[in-house]
Amino acid sequence: MEKIVKQSLLYDFYGELLTKHQRKIYEDAVFNDMSLSELSENYNITRQGAHDIIKRCDKALELYEDKLKLLEKTEAIREKAEDILKAASADGAKASLNNDKISKLAEEILDLIG
Repeated sequence: MEKIVKQSLLYDFYGELLTKHQRKIYEDAVFNDMSLSELSENYNITRQGAHDIIKRCDKALELYEDKLKLLEKTEAIREKAEDILKAASADGAKASLNNDKISKLAEEILDLIG
């Protein structure tokens, strides 16, 4: 998984567990692509301080994922739901009401997890 995508997903799951200050800096660094110089100016901290906060946030988000596995579980659910959807929508002689039900359930699961 691409680093930025993974950072974004981990932040979606665990970002609220960071302090408000950490969240603001992390969002500006990751989502707004601000440089360390820009962060240091905006938050009145050193470039090293900004770098350290970003690294600490990355480490904390990874630690939360290691313990809770929410991203891993969500990806597994997504894959299973996509497999159900493919199986249910496959052409064949055995198309039935069950396929419609399976498709509907799979779509609901995919909607729930985004």
